[in-house]
Amino acid sequence: MKIPEDAVIPEAKIACYLLVQKARNDKSKFLAQAEFTTDNPEALRVAIQSIAQAGEAVEDRNNEYGTSYQVVGELVGANGVTLSVVTIWLQRQIDGKFQFVTLKPFKETKP
Repeated sequence: MKIPEDAVIPEAKIACYLLVQKARNDKSKFLAQAEFTTDNPEALRVAIQSIAQAGEAVEDRNNEYGTSYQVVGELVGANGVTLSVVTIWLQRQIDGKFQFVTLKPFKETKP
């Protein structure tokens, strides 16, 4: 399954959360390796959208808010650095629309 092209990627999630340094669960340093910073939040949004269109969405869990999906892919920065990530999406229970929730570094599990 693919995440639909009209999936919502909230601007605040990128500019005010992922790219801002946090005391806990900071993702800004990880993303800065590929030059994703507060100076170019649109580049990160485009890269996330690209993963959504290219990767396969795998159902993760259900709760009162809807169904969560994971899509694994690579963010390619302007500097050519590639970051392997898992993007998390929610198909909202209330209206069926898909919305980007967050991303995290992808760590392959060893058999």
